[in-house]
Amino acid sequence: MELKEYLSILAKRKWLIAAIVLLACVATGIKSFMYTTPIYQASAKLIVNQAFDFQGTSMLDLSTMETNIRVINSYKEIIQSYAILNKVSTNFPDLKMSADELRSGLSIGSSAESQVMDLSFVSTSYPQAAKAVNAIAETFRTTNPDIMKVDNVTILNKADVEAAAYSINTSPIVLIFIAFVVSFMLAVGLVFLLHYLDDTIKTERDIEKELELPMLALITKIDKYGTRSKKPSASKPKPVGEGSYATLNQ
Repeated sequence: MELKEYLSILAKRKWLIAAIVLLACVATGIKSFMYTTPIYQASAKLIVNQAFDFQGTSMLDLSTMETNIRVINSYKEIIQSYAILNKVSTNFPDLKMSADELRSGLSIGSSAESQVMDLSFVSTSYPQAAKAVNAIAETFRTTNPDIMKVDNVTILNKADVEAAAYSINTSPIVLIFIAFVVSFMLAVGLVFLLHYLDDTIKTERDIEKELELPMLALITKIDKYGTRSKKPSASKPKPVGEGSYATLNQ
């Protein structure tokens, strides 16, 4: 098939394509703007940093820094343990969150070869997310010396409860654009599938392809009043010569 034939197939069912794309975009827009709950994220940073005293001066050496980095993995597990989260739930009743709810919203990360831990908390309310992550960071800092017998955790920065909140959900505009592209591709595929499954003969070209015979004449429909159909023939007249011909009644 040539490019013109492909375009012709799409043009015949352009309203079907438009309807599918429009329906998909409208449904995605309604879902994104009216039924999607915004999610907010707040973050705090902790630094694991222990120094040793040398002649009354606190100093750091390479081995101490390596030890601090290695212990971060243990600290991640401690922060997510019920020993910490139960205290947060008890000491900060205004959060109105259980230890399991705190654990489900909490995520902890750290960069390679870094002594800094990133605590993040997600919630449908930014102030609640900021208060929760700050409470977890503070509780871990004060509880860790009793657990690890060493005081080497400092809060580098807390989440700002008053900061402007921005949803971390995917933008509705992006979702609508994705819906447009995907629905258009599916609609085009459906059109070609319907064309492939449709084996009826509709035009002179179809019968020429099917029978591999040139068109000799076109007989139009005549109604009961003897009036001919006004539909013009789409085929050009062909010279009469030897060979087989086909006729198409309309």
